[in-house]
Amino acid sequence: MDSALEDVLDAVGPRLRALRQARGITLADLSATTGVSESTLSRLESGRRRATLELLLLLSDAYDVPLDDLVGAPRAGDPRIHLKPIRRFGMTFVPLSRRPGGTQAFKMIIPARPEPLEPTLQTHEGFEWLYVLGGTLRLVVGERDVTVQADNAVEFDTSLPHWLGSADGGAVELLVLFDLQGTRAHVHGGRGAPRART
Repeated sequence: MDSALEDVLDAVGPRLRALRQARGITLADLSATTGVSESTLSRLESGRRRATLELLLLLSDAYDVPLDDLVGAPRAGDPRIHLKPIRRFGMTFVPLSRRPGGTQAFKMIIPARPEPLEPTLQTHEGFEWLYVLGGTLRLVVGERDVTVQADNAVEFDTSLPHWLGSADGGAVELLVLFDLQGTRAHVHGGRGAPRART
């Protein structure tokens, strides 16, 4: 493993302990909030256990801080612009595009839950293209109820009643392209004519 990455991972535990102590929260309080055992939290803070994405998402939600702040991830991109995560419907959206109008790009994080949520369908104008980076996504669109594994993509018309969440209660990370005008995403590959992904 790269030594710089090792240094980042080694600093996670002390950073989590400092954050908890600065807020005057006990391990018992944090365990009650997150559903993670006190012993696991203690091992995480002492460095005897490596942080997993699932644990970090729970702690990010409990402390209400961006995931990058928990791990001390270096800032990327233009140092003058830092895109702020948006929390809605219990999920985190990180905007990846800066221009107004047109297609918008987001990284979306659905946190792990002890029990998967029941779908609450909604509609709005536009078209969405989703690519699952990790976890297992449950997508309900109209009468269709599908499970989308990591490294798979799906697109749908958002004017149809839809909902998305975790299929198994685990954390899900995905990339989202959204276009208010309903423009569909197109995949170009290989030698030949461009093909629309359906």
